[in-house]
Amino acid sequence: MRSRRRSPPRPSPRSPVVAESHPKFDVALVTPDGAAFDGEAEMIVVPGAAGEIGVLARHAPLVATLKAGSTRIHLDPNQVLEFATGPGFFKVELDRALALVDDAVSVKEIDDERARGQLEAATAELERVEAGESTADRWQLEQRIKHAENQLSVSGRTTG
Repeated sequence: MRSRRRSPPRPSPRSPVVAESHPKFDVALVTPDGAAFDGEAEMIVVPGAAGEIGVLARHAPLVATLKAGSTRIHLDPNQVLEFATGPGFFKVELDRALALVDDAVSVKEIDDERARGQLEAATAELERVEAGESTADRWQLEQRIKHAENQLSVSGRTTG
């Protein structure tokens, strides 16, 4: 009898899929205090005003407004840096992505007291705007409130 050659087993539809590596490109996440991240990454996902925006290398040029939310920088398929970021702007051109935000806090470094203080200050200023006692920008204040709530949410703590 001749032995039959067996083909390698096919992965089943339920088998875990190993993420493939993508080409890297320059990514910067910058606040008024300096760069929270500046280096190469495979992908960046930012909280666009109309929804999340994911960018890989060789993405078409783009300019967008960012809202407070979670920014994730994928260094490789198994390593992701996550930041609670405030509102800002996002620009992609010539294989470089730049997120300019008013604040960026690594999930690992979120300070509960600082976030609660930001939340209280922005809420108090918004109340002054509503009472006609302040001319501060309502949208910016609302975004600061969302950013502080986002820090507490991303870190697993509640705002109540």
